Amino acid sequence: MPDLLVMTLILAGGVAGSWALRRAWRAKAADKPRWRALGWTTIIVTLLWPAWVMGSVRGPFIGVTLLSVAAMVVVAAGVQVRAARAGRTGNGSLAPEPVERPTTRWRTTLRWLLAGPIGMITAMAVGICYAVWVPGEPQTRLIIGALIVPAVWGGAMAWTLADARILRATAVLVGTALAGFGISILKGFT
Repeated sequence: MPDLLVMTLILAGGVAGSWALRRAWRAKAADKPRWRALGWTTIIVTLLWPAWVMGSVRGPFIGVTLLSVAAMVVVAAGVQVRAARAGRTGNGSLAPEPVERPTTRWRTTLRWLLAGPIGMITAMAVGICYAVWVPGEPQTRLIIGALIVPAVWGGAMAWTLADARILRATAVLVGTALAGFGISILKGFT
């Protein structure tokens, strides 16, 4: 059987199975089991039979790939674009945009310090604490501790710039830096 024909049948089976499951989702309670059984049976058959036709490795791989494409086509076919609701403003947002926050010169300076040098010092404290307290070879601990620093610094920057309560961010970052360096000093690097 030619590969193109097999792939076309896999796509058709994927579309049919996905459509049946979508129909089960929207059906009344009495019709749900019938559509659900039809959908799952079609999908399972569509995944299994290519193994006999195309090979035990290649067939299921192509089946899973094309089945997901077919399911995405079924989902995309039902997309409805709705008009935006009128009268909604950005003030009701859970996370206000930075330009919507009240800002002063000291808040801007503190935010800059927290995202930059204070966040870096906090990240270094976490990396050093990891290198000191985690068991293992010293070289491995140092490298992993060094790799932790940019990730924590990036997280500190993102959180500082996104959080509207700047004093909370200050307390957490300074407290984490003091705790990290303090715990590291207790043991020392051995």
